[in-house]
Amino acid sequence: MAEKTTKAVAKPKTGRKVNYLNNRDILKEIHKSKATFCTYLDKDAQHQQDAIVYELSKINKARIKEAKADRIARHKRATGEILKPSEIDDQSLVFRLMTWEHIPMVDKKPTKAQLKKRAKIEDMFDDIEEAREQEDYGITDQIHTKCNFPPFQHYMLDENMKPYLVGKSHWVGDLETGHFSKDHGSMTPKLAHMFIKLCERYATRSNWRGYTYNEEMRGQALLQLSQIGLQFDEAKSQNPFAYYTAAITNSFTRILNIEKKNQSIRDDILEMNGLNPSFTRQNSELDAKLQEKAAKETETETK
Repeated sequence: MAEKTTKAVAKPKTGRKVNYLNNRDILKEIHKSKATFCTYLDKDAQHQQDAIVYELSKINKARIKEAKADRIARHKRATGEILKPSEIDDQSLVFRLMTWEHIPMVDKKPTKAQLKKRAKIEDMFDDIEEAREQEDYGITDQIHTKCNFPPFQHYMLDENMKPYLVGKSHWVGDLETGHFSKDHGSMTPKLAHMFIKLCERYATRSNWRGYTYNEEMRGQALLQLSQIGLQFDEAKSQNPFAYYTAAITNSFTRILNIEKKNQSIRDDILEMNGLNPSFTRQNSELDAKLQEKAAKETETETK
């Protein structure tokens, strides 16, 4: 009697899926990207803020307590260990001050009216220097240089519980003798990969995937994310996913409106030359006629 052979059934792999659209991971990559634009006395110990303030005077006992709570929660997520507030030294806490103090000033771009006013005054004088000396020449005010994300400074507490500077954003070189720069850093490859995945998944939604210019929508959304990706302010929200989704929605809608406008112009040209317009125009005209007919029948019945 032949023995029965049993085939081993391969068990499905239960590997953990990689989630590129998790708020916690996105915040981590945003922080890493911003750190490439910053200078610190000790980057390993001072790059991660424990609390965010808008004034140095706000660094008080209550804010120190909140900073310790944030440090404990972050340490627990990373290692699984639970620290006690007494184990955290006040001098080890890092406070992020949102400020434009170290950002240089530049002349504000004049408006069209100001440019016309300048041209008239310059025509009245042979020397441009004499024209600029006039009170109504229209000299514009100065504003801070535009940055790719809100600038900040990092502070720590000394033995006397007084804050001292340990880091600056958009800065190269020493904190005292260095200079402003906004082009020396870069976005991390993982954050860029997150943007690509977010655009691809959003483009597969039922209300967008049917358009022939879906790829152009994705390209416009990706360009928008690369421009405003680091402008997310952690002091105001901890949900970058919603921030990026809103930006993608606006980009998709913008391309849709542009394509609708171009299609309307094309249909007008076809109708002017006695040709049939697109099916969208034909169906819209048919729907309008049916609605008008139904409205007339309803009006007749009411009479």
